[in-house]
Amino acid sequence: MANNTPNRILVVDDVPVNIQLLTTYLSSEGYIVVSARDGKEALDFVRDVRPDLVLLDVMMPKMNGFDVCKILKSDVNTKFIPVIMVTALNELQDKIKGMDSGADDFLSKPFNKLELLARVRSLLRIKYLHDELQEKVIELQKTKEELRQLAITDGLTGLYNYRYFKEHLQQEVTRALRHRLHVSLIMIDIDHFKHYNDTNGHPAGDVVLRNLGHLLKDNIRSIDVAARYGGEEFSLILIETNKDAARVVAEKVRRLVEKRSFEFEGKQPLGRITISTGVATFPDDGLDYDVLVTRADQRLYLAKQAGRNAIIADS
Repeated sequence: MANNTPNRILVVDDVPVNIQLLTTYLSSEGYIVVSARDGKEALDFVRDVRPDLVLLDVMMPKMNGFDVCKILKSDVNTKFIPVIMVTALNELQDKIKGMDSGADDFLSKPFNKLELLARVRSLLRIKYLHDELQEKVIELQKTKEELRQLAITDGLTGLYNYRYFKEHLQQEVTRALRHRLHVSLIMIDIDHFKHYNDTNGHPAGDVVLRNLGHLLKDNIRSIDVAARYGGEEFSLILIETNKDAARVVAEKVRRLVEKRSFEFEGKQPLGRITISTGVATFPDDGLDYDVLVTRADQRLYLAKQAGRNAIIADS
């Protein structure tokens, strides 16, 4: 029994006396017993309540036990519920047919109480082990995903890191080449950030980096990517975005940063925290990752030479 909860067993039989007998035997062992009189009622119950085990009579009107079992075992949501087929048929071909339909075990009528309980306990134990294994698999997958996120996430800003940026941009360039699409790259650098750190300390600088990371993430589409490229440099990958649209995004971000209030910004050479940006677009400025990054970096450098707090999208 998982979590000390009594197992729920569904008894399916069209003969009331058989249901009563099975219920008496199973209830005496602490199992919760519910019943169905035909195949359709059994299928509805299984899908709604999910018993831990099904005792299924073979010979029933409307739908026989073979067909019911086959339906249960073909459904991903019910395929691992153990099914014991209860039958008066003792021919080998009938047992083979039952196995082919997915039955986990057979019990012949008239059945022995001790044999019945032993088979039930055995299959419930197997189901418990399977459920426990599934829980561990889910936990493992969750842990694996958490580790993957840690591997591609910048710990300070919560944005994607350089590793993910590089892989994703390469993938998007390949996709854009295949489908004749645009993809734009914006490189962003915080102006006079070394001066800010030297004047106010690295903890204050970390606050600026985190705030800028949030600003970038909150002002792009869900399909776009914001990453911390390194140090005080950030990057935006704009999916299916041409040069003119990328320039608009870059200007929007520049203005948002310029208008945002940052602690100690009055000590900066420009009197506030600002950014410089360089924009490059596939295929206009290059046909591969290296060329796009180089062009965007060159334009970022030109924006700084032009006095900072500026955007350069062509050169």
